[in-house]
Amino acid sequence: MSMKAQLYLDTSYRLAKVDKRMFGAFIEHLGRGIYTGIYEPEHPLADQDGFRRDVAELVRELGVPVIRYPGGNFVSAYNWEDGVGPVEKRPTKLDLAWRVIETNQVGTNEFASWARRVGSEVMMAVNLGTRGIDAAMNLVEYANHRGGSYWSDLRREHGYAEPHGIKMWCLGNEMDGPWQIGHKTAEEYGRLAAEAARAMRKVDPAIELVVCGSSHRDMPTFPEWEVTVLDHTYDLVDYISMHQYVGNRENDLGYFLAQTEGVDQYIRSVKATCDYIKAKKRTAKVMNISFDEWNVWYHSNETDRYVEPWSFAPPLLEDVYNLADALVVGLYLITLLKHADRVKIACMAQLVNVIAPIMTRKGGGVWRQTTFYPFHHVSRYGRGTVLQTILDSPTYDSREYTDVKLVNAAVVLSDDETELTVFAVNRDQESDITLECCFSSAGGMEVIEHIVLENGDVMATNTEEHPDKVVPHSQGRSVMKSDRLVAEMPALSWHVIRMKRR
Repeated sequence: MSMKAQLYLDTSYRLAKVDKRMFGAFIEHLGRGIYTGIYEPEHPLADQDGFRRDVAELVRELGVPVIRYPGGNFVSAYNWEDGVGPVEKRPTKLDLAWRVIETNQVGTNEFASWARRVGSEVMMAVNLGTRGIDAAMNLVEYANHRGGSYWSDLRREHGYAEPHGIKMWCLGNEMDGPWQIGHKTAEEYGRLAAEAARAMRKVDPAIELVVCGSSHRDMPTFPEWEVTVLDHTYDLVDYISMHQYVGNRENDLGYFLAQTEGVDQYIRSVKATCDYIKAKKRTAKVMNISFDEWNVWYHSNETDRYVEPWSFAPPLLEDVYNLADALVVGLYLITLLKHADRVKIACMAQLVNVIAPIMTRKGGGVWRQTTFYPFHHVSRYGRGTVLQTILDSPTYDSREYTDVKLVNAAVVLSDDETELTVFAVNRDQESDITLECCFSSAGGMEVIEHIVLENGDVMATNTEEHPDKVVPHSQGRSVMKSDRLVAEMPALSWHVIRMKRR
């Protein structure tokens, strides 16, 4: 007899509407993310601008409404002017962040045009490491002002008569990190971010601004960094950023699958810190969160040590993901949904080749990694309103986290209120679990699809030669019994259960 978990919900009890930008991504000038990733002019499937059509097709399939660009660590020493104008006149530079050669073949205009073609908006980061207010406000003018000024007319001279209309802007990247070019104290960064925000909004009052939070929850200054930075910027910005990667370096699967418990705690801490500043300033304004870097990252750490410095587009951070990694990505997405009241933007880092759901071979094929599928499912079926639920599940203890629920789940009500979708993961390494969803106000529902991602080998991966080794199927076992959904969840599996009113 299998174990049982129970999920209680009522469609009247709603947490928040999901902002579509929760399903964003990130592309940095790093490794093969840009060059031989999305852009490869010599590839047989390259379009007229040098971007790979096969990659663009999978990006559209993934359904990312916003893509953060151009970094990342890269942006903290980047001169945006190097990436505009005639390509043949652009300088080749040393990228100090990743110790590689940057040719600047792709810059602001090329990326903004590509993003439109794949159905995404650009989330642009400005350099507050080696540069500051002047360069930031000039870039806003170049990108967003219609014409009649120096920088907007320069864009028009470069062949882009219409402004890009970039709405979202990041005020630097991970500025508390000693690894960052131009690393700053909280006081230094808070003052600079505040003044940059004021200047950028004078150029375009319609933009939204993201201020840098701590680089991750283990930073020694967290959350004092957030307190100081928000003290300076609370009235001037719309979001504070969060970044967090997880991994399985100790080869401890139970602990790995529990690490999103720490992500949940991290989000709660940032919420509380924002609300402290809200109370301190006696304001009604609510600060929301841009979780603009998140993912699994650990497989490539050793390999990256041996990459030759100052090479062009070397294979950096090319994690090959297995089923366990896909389950953690699913758990990450469930965690983000459960905080949809405050997490309004989130960017999976990154999109192609670099710790990415999409992989390419230079001159060759493109394929979906295991992590592609949970992201695709939530991006497609998770747009609506997250319901407040109560979950009763068997638990286990891991090395750092105790009482970890073997089943984690989130439920989304569609915008037209005719469909309910349950996203769930069974963390148990050996046992199947029966999930019972008990409805109090969703009578007359029927299961229209039960998608499952599973594999007998939790370390199974997809490759160019075997791209379909780990793929979802729609033969999940679930039935409606009166006011309950009863679903069977095999050990170590990801589930998408879609229901519709009869």
